[in-house]
Amino acid sequence: MHRFANPARFLKIARPLTGWLFWPGLLLLLAGCACGLFLTPADYLQGQTVRILYIHVPAAWLGMGGWSGIAIAALMQLVWKHPLAAVAGRAIAAPGALFTAICLMTGSIWGRPTWGTWWEWDGRMTSMLVLFFLYLGYIALGNASARQAQQGGVSNVTAIFGLVGAINIPIINRSVVWWNSLHQGPSITLRGSSIDGSLLWPLGLTLLGFTLLFGGLVLMRMRAILAQNKVEARMQRLARG
Repeated sequence: MHRFANPARFLKIARPLTGWLFWPGLLLLLAGCACGLFLTPADYLQGQTVRILYIHVPAAWLGMGGWSGIAIAALMQLVWKHPLAAVAGRAIAAPGALFTAICLMTGSIWGRPTWGTWWEWDGRMTSMLVLFFLYLGYIALGNASARQAQQGGVSNVTAIFGLVGAINIPIINRSVVWWNSLHQGPSITLRGSSIDGSLLWPLGLTLLGFTLLFGGLVLMRMRAILAQNKVEARMQRLARG
């Protein structure tokens, strides 16, 4: 793990890996969306609105997965003092917030014809909204502490916030089981899927595509943060000289 703690060694790997993740992810995403729009049938109950799932489900997955990544980075920062952990936390936050916002917006669009309302304060939707606000809070704390934290990352207070916020992830996951909700129950589990195979297969493409794209965006942001830190460190040396 600490082999990649050196920024120069990390950047040597991250530069080519960014493209390897971003462009295949974008192609898979576009292919999955095209297949979902033109090659799958309409649902017998939800009609054409079911096609939103090809965006909504990956966005929800990455909203929760992003915060899980922040929690892991925070743990590495607090316990193992990994130099790049704080940078990774900051890099994950903005894409995670974006995908959480996409999840909320597509869920609202999906809910209007399905449930007859744009929004309902049920467990799944409310806990997802809380996650979005947690992302905003983390970004604000990270920006406020970045100038003071070593290597331009985030302070230990921000890392602790990332760990505490992870409590919301299992709440989101189990909310449709714990509370009576308008939101449908788990459609895809280890036991199988309640979604018909004719509708399900493009979802694998968009899930993989969005995930690769997310990874590419995180690496881009990490490289940008490290480059900014390098410039700021050089300016400080010039100012002292």
